[in-house]
Amino acid sequence: MARSRTVMIAGAGIGGLACALALIRRGFRAAVLEQAEALEPVGAGIQLSPNATRILIDLGLAERLAPAVVAPQEIRVLRSHNAREIVRATIGPGAAFRYGAPYWVVHRGDLQAALLERLQASPDGALHLGRRVEDFAVHAHGVTVETRTPVGTRDEHGIALIGADGLWSRIRGRLGDDTPAKFCGRTAWRATVSADLVPVEFREPITWLWLGREAHLVHYPVRAGAAVNIVAIIRDDWQSPGWSEPGGSADILARFSGWAAEPRALMATADSWAKWALFDRPASRTWSAGPVTLLGDAAHPILPFLAQGGAMAIEDAAVLADCLARSPDQPPLAFETYEGMRRSRTLRVARESRNNGWVYHLSGPAALARNIALKRLSGEKLLTRYDWLYDWRPD
Repeated sequence: MARSRTVMIAGAGIGGLACALALIRRGFRAAVLEQAEALEPVGAGIQLSPNATRILIDLGLAERLAPAVVAPQEIRVLRSHNAREIVRATIGPGAAFRYGAPYWVVHRGDLQAALLERLQASPDGALHLGRRVEDFAVHAHGVTVETRTPVGTRDEHGIALIGADGLWSRIRGRLGDDTPAKFCGRTAWRATVSADLVPVEFREPITWLWLGREAHLVHYPVRAGAAVNIVAIIRDDWQSPGWSEPGGSADILARFSGWAAEPRALMATADSWAKWALFDRPASRTWSAGPVTLLGDAAHPILPFLAQGGAMAIEDAAVLADCLARSPDQPPLAFETYEGMRRSRTLRVARESRNNGWVYHLSGPAALARNIALKRLSGEKLLTRYDWLYDWRPD
């Protein structure tokens, strides 16, 4: 792979793979360096709002993803203790009409597989597994990256380096921002179950959001309706860093003992759960230094309460590729422009997500006031509140 057009990307998550495809589309070569020795279909469902799907469609993934996605017709918000509806918003075909792109939910493994297949089908893309980025050196010709492999160290070369290595980014620290991540006092539990096991109403193309005291529950169908993704977020003291660990079914069901029968019946269909502690940290003080920059959670961690972590990384990928295409011989200038275009929006999304996390878990009179306020919103008004988010397009 020629060095003069090669951009190195640390991390083969959704953001890193999307960035590789966006760069290839703009005439670059992309080398993705991933520390894992194999890419496993980790994770569960991911919500892809129109601001993200329009980019994925632009990258040529619509046909490949079509058999895997579900387009929710509605979002329903309910009370946890009595299953009474608070508000609903219709999306479905209206999302494509309103925003020019659909709203999808998909299993993260299916999205990862589609991105990876597209990358490996291109002569200008490469995925290097078992390559952990240890350090890098900037010089007149670009960047040299030192990677650790199972058999030693190896240098990689390119015109630029993009750190898409997540919340615990090593590259962010190497750029000078080692602000520690802080535990948020919550854990997220996830499970994917066969649709045949769940109550009929939960197989419908609907995203359900249940609000309770110190907890909330989200579920929706994935894999073209063949499975249902379930995510439960609770107040908790367990704070192991990392992606996830197994969780006991009895443990999570006990935390929802006061909830209505319907959500508990759904949760009981899951034989196995994975749990992960939610950590957060401020956006990096500086995303870029010369021909090195950050993307996604490495630059601006997003908590999961707005379903925008993946979407922001995908947006970053599109903007970064466009900026580098406009200044291909000046990566430092391109990355400075990229950061300037992305910082304020991602800060707003991070702030809105943190606020949602607080609102979702209210109790007592505050929860009652929240429910009344939501109920007074029609579905149309609820959707309008997010026009600024979903109607975004790369400049």
